[in-house]
Amino acid sequence: MYYKLSGFTQKLTGSACTTAYNPQGLRVGVPAESPTMTFATPTKVVSEAGAMVEYMGSNRVPDLQRLFQTPDGLPVHLKGGVPDRLLYRTTMALTIGGALYCLVALYIAAQPRKN
Repeated sequence: MYYKLSGFTQKLTGSACTTAYNPQGLRVGVPAESPTMTFATPTKVVSEAGAMVEYMGSNRVPDLQRLFQTPDGLPVHLKGGVPDRLLYRTTMALTIGGALYCLVALYIAAQPRKN
């Protein structure tokens, strides 16, 4: 007997030989026409594309490299200024608060129940 997975009940059900070997409507055979190649179209240089690449802003990578590679003694995760410091301090506060909450919960759970 042949089995297949039922899409409705998500259980194995009995089936015919052809449906068990070709699940989900897949059929054996050669496609009528070959699919187009993904990279068959030539790529365009930015100067040839014209107005199509208006979304491309200025390249900020050199500016960010200059910012993050300055030897000012700050760790990388704090070089972004006030938003980075705020995010770092919030994360540390939540981590310490969560650890304290876990310790209190363990202490309460370890106490015997009073009747």
